[in-house]
Amino acid sequence: MKGFKEILVISGKGGTGKTTLTSSFALLPPEKVVVDADVDAPDLHILLKPRVVEAQVFMGGKAAKIDGDKCTQCGICRELCRYEAIGENYRVDTAACDGCALCYFACPQEAVTLKEEEAGVWFLSQARSGPMTHARLHPGQENSGKLVTVVRNRAKELAQEDGYSLVLIDGPPGIGCPVISSMTGVDQVLVVTEPTPSGQHDLGRVVDLARHFQARLQVCINQYDINPQRAGDIEEWCSSQGLEVIGKIPFSPDVPFLQAREKAPVEGDGEVGRLIKDLWEKVLEGE
Repeated sequence: MKGFKEILVISGKGGTGKTTLTSSFALLPPEKVVVDADVDAPDLHILLKPRVVEAQVFMGGKAAKIDGDKCTQCGICRELCRYEAIGENYRVDTAACDGCALCYFACPQEAVTLKEEEAGVWFLSQARSGPMTHARLHPGQENSGKLVTVVRNRAKELAQEDGYSLVLIDGPPGIGCPVISSMTGVDQVLVVTEPTPSGQHDLGRVVDLARHFQARLQVCINQYDINPQRAGDIEEWCSSQGLEVIGKIPFSPDVPFLQAREKAPVEGDGEVGRLIKDLWEKVLEGE
């Protein structure tokens, strides 16, 4: 049995303020390992300022490579490749290649091999909040779900080795593979939404997904006062679904003001910072 809890902060769509809240949570006790699981577009590092301690290359999918000495340019591979990744010179455009291996199996001369490609880099760092694992997927690369698993596993190893009681995960937006990788096995999920039609719709999608993983679910409505009626609709929907809305954060110009100075909202003296501290206490109560 693991000796720590995993809390995931997530949203059904981008731009809800999920990372803004997570950056504040990361700076509040208790001691924790922080994970930025948004490997496609990471930005938690902007506020937490991690100093890299360890960096490792992430090898993702495979791409085809054609041996010119063996290739007779029979054209079978070019004809079969639905991604048009094989040029007239019978060289493979690795950016276009999907690694499906059809050319590998079809080549009568066995001139095609599959080579593992570097897809990104993952890091163990020391941030303002303490230890942090994060990553960067190279543009155009896939397997972001696998990379999320890598950074989560490293964080769990660290928590186990050094006795941290909590792993805090800033998840990616949406409901795709990286979200599933972020959510698998966590103890608690805080869903951050906003009072807009898309925010309400995508809240429903991510809640449906999260229920498959049987983690405790809580909801926060960020910038609720930009549309109080929509915020009320979201609260009613949450109540009908048996979901607990544990926080409503108002819009405040203090937040972008602090972020422009690379500070999290809890580092200011405004109302939003105090409400986020209260929200964090409620998150911990839900463990």
